Amino acid sequence: MVTTTSRRTRGARRAVTGALLAGITLLTPAGAAVAADPSPSASSGEEGSGPTEAGTAFRTATALQQGQTGTARASAGDYLYWVFPADTGQRATVRATVKLPESEAKRSGSTWQIDVYDGLRRRQACTYGHQTRKAAADARAVELSCVLRTVRSWSEPWANDPLPGSYYVRLTVVNLPADELGLPFEAEVRADAVDAGGAHHVDGTLAEPLVPGVSVTGAPGASQARAAGAPEDGWASGWWTGRWLWTIGGGVLAALAAVFGYSLTRGRGRPVHVPHGG
Repeated sequence: MVTTTSRRTRGARRAVTGALLAGITLLTPAGAAVAADPSPSASSGEEGSGPTEAGTAFRTATALQQGQTGTARASAGDYLYWVFPADTGQRATVRATVKLPESEAKRSGSTWQIDVYDGLRRRQACTYGHQTRKAAADARAVELSCVLRTVRSWSEPWANDPLPGSYYVRLTVVNLPADELGLPFEAEVRADAVDAGGAHHVDGTLAEPLVPGVSVTGAPGASQARAAGAPEDGWASGWWTGRWLWTIGGGVLAALAAVFGYSLTRGRGRPVHVPHGG
């Protein structure tokens, strides 16, 4: 029986190739799941109903956690404010529903709008959605939505990038016939967020999230201040991002490739022949 180095090389090649495929298999689904997960972020807030009133200014904005639905009753012409937290890597979606009384719905020609501002009260653009809508002639409700850009961990001082901190939602009517001023309506607002994944992470972090001191309404001061100022599970530490996973995985694959290359070059020496017995 003759054992040659080429056989050992083929065996090493198969072993290293299998390890490489296993590493790629482990990394690829993880990255895809982070980037494409459509579900609301876990532990971002208590799901379900929220406060039943809204603030009338930034300083009196009613606090919402992600996943909560805030409701309020008001008159057309009022400005309604809510505030919710958004952290690094999250892409938030704000939805609002304006419900008109059945007796008034058919004659309403009102146009409604939601605006979102960050902790510095800079208006944030909607990437898509129906930010402004006019009530149809026979509609009892108007649906509004705004999908924000992904929150970054750091930005240039002159930029208007969304940063971790408080986000204010303002709902109001922007076009209203004079005879409909004071028209009663009900409002529902909800903010959800998904994790956009490591592709949106950047180097650098803020010293503190953009959480201004506000006097929020709807519950005892301590718990409401926490709800307005931070997610229930706290802010992201800032140093860990999805890019670390890819960096570590890339290092492992590079090491395996080096072993594979070494096994190929090592196998080019003179074969070792083992004589047959007898």
